Amino acid sequence: MSTSVLSPAARLRGLRPDWLHDPKVWRTEVLAGLVVALALIPEAISFSIIAGVDPAIGLFASFTMAVTISVVGGRRAMISAATGAVALVIAPLNREHGFGYLVAAVILAGVFQIVLGALGVAKLMRFVPRSVMVGFVNSLAVLIFMAQVPEMHDVPWPVYPLIVGGLALMVFFPKVTRVVPAPLVSIVVLTVITVAAGIAVPTVGDKGDLPSSLPVPGLPDVPFTMDTLTTIAPYALAMALVGLMESLMTAKLVDDITDTHSSKTRESVGQGIANIVTGFFGGMGGCAMIGQTMINVKVSGARTRLSTFLAGSFLMVLCIVFGPVVSDIPMAALVAVMVMVSFATFDWHSVAPGTLKRMPAGEIAVMAVTVACVVATDNLAIGVVVGSVTAMVIFARRVAHLADVTAVTAPDGGSAVYTVTGELFFASSNDIVGRFDYATEADRIVIDLTAAHIWDASSVAALDAIETKYAQRGKTVEIIGLNEPSARIHARLSGELTGGH
Repeated sequence: MSTSVLSPAARLRGLRPDWLHDPKVWRTEVLAGLVVALALIPEAISFSIIAGVDPAIGLFASFTMAVTISVVGGRRAMISAATGAVALVIAPLNREHGFGYLVAAVILAGVFQIVLGALGVAKLMRFVPRSVMVGFVNSLAVLIFMAQVPEMHDVPWPVYPLIVGGLALMVFFPKVTRVVPAPLVSIVVLTVITVAAGIAVPTVGDKGDLPSSLPVPGLPDVPFTMDTLTTIAPYALAMALVGLMESLMTAKLVDDITDTHSSKTRESVGQGIANIVTGFFGGMGGCAMIGQTMINVKVSGARTRLSTFLAGSFLMVLCIVFGPVVSDIPMAALVAVMVMVSFATFDWHSVAPGTLKRMPAGEIAVMAVTVACVVATDNLAIGVVVGSVTAMVIFARRVAHLADVTAVTAPDGGSAVYTVTGELFFASSNDIVGRFDYATEADRIVIDLTAAHIWDASSVAALDAIETKYAQRGKTVEIIGLNEPSARIHARLSGELTGGH
């Protein structure tokens, strides 16, 4: 029997990323990074305005977040940069205490994220139901579209045909070739048309001045006292939680799109490291950007860390070296790209009449609540929390109705057997108390829990209440059929919840 031994060169090739030895992958990743970088510029500037800081701060944050997370993150091809959710959280701190406190909060938020990641907060993602995930995706698409509406309001009339033209290019150009991403072609063509024809429309340059040099590291300009810590801690914790939730949800979404697995714990810690680096470089912090990630993964077809790294690198190169050219890009081109992203992101199958007809009403309600909360609050994290809580309540109600009590009186009439089936927990255990006949002539009551399971103290308290009611009537109660976990919790808590029978 012969065994094949790989040469050192072959083994080395196996360890290399795909883009190092596949020109096709290299081209896809490079062009995807360029498209994302172009889309990041106006977004970063807009988020800077929301946070109340100079546009360069948002651009610096996008650069450091993307470059850092491309190395330390857990989800390949996911884009992290300055985001609206983070900007909304830290804007009041900047407004009330100044920019130095904002930077300090970003660094502390990074520390919180590392701690939360190490504690396994990413494992909580398993409790997010599919209906919430679908609602999250659909509300994201709605938010992306709504964010473009101001760019289409009270603008010169040429903006509208430019947007339509950009959308047409992105729909039909892939039918010709997929070598170059359609969004990049759309941006280049619309820019050439507006500059060559001298069409006066809003441009990227109208959003704010682009930086002319790289960011310089430094410490936040704040007093290092306990008062400073107590001031920034609430904002830092809120930023850490919002950032982690959006990042983990986005990572899960990319997992589903690419049919690959990612380390959510590594992503949590990586987000923290990226925010710490961003804070020391004077950035406003950030997290995963769902819209830009969709451009990178779904529209451009990127799959590696290279696209994320290049998105951040190209962002700075475009701002510093090609600032005047980038400033001439019409906002209509970027609006067209984001509108296309919103339509591609929305799960149209989830709202198809056939799907809604087959879907349980509770699932539809959870999806609708998630979308409504996100759109109403403009905050994806709030929608996910409310949607998950709604799903848990609906699930608890559904499971509670499965608990049942069946009575069987013995032939001699001296004893009564009650068979309890189902899951006993706070939502179902209170109902079973009223299912027993306390006026029965039988002197001995047997409660058979062979087909039931005790989950919590409420169930033990309910069984104690049943025993007490029978004891007051001079009857004895015997509980049989407990499985091992149920027996343990019953033995530990019975008689201790109300000070005894």
